[in-house]
Amino acid sequence: MGKVVKLIELVERLAELDDEETIYARKPWTNDSDAMVVHIPDDKLNEDPLEATEAGLAYFLESFLAREVMEGWIASLDEKPTLAATCQRLIGYAINDA
Repeated sequence: MGKVVKLIELVERLAELDDEETIYARKPWTNDSDAMVVHIPDDKLNEDPLEATEAGLAYFLESFLAREVMEGWIASLDEKPTLAATCQRLIGYAINDA
């Protein structure tokens, strides 16, 4: 992707992201943090992509992991959470559990 958008926008489009993509976002992480999705080649998995670091962004979560976390969390709820609540849950996971 490589385009900087708000983290909440990426969370809204999680289902569209490829499993091979990684989310990077500007700290401190909030719903309105600048963020981007980057595909990292297999031979560069241990390196932060230049486009993300040049934009001042830090590793957030892999897209497949973000989807798994959200699917499990949403399945445990009685009603669908708001987009803002979903984004906050992911931020909490990235900070405390990832």
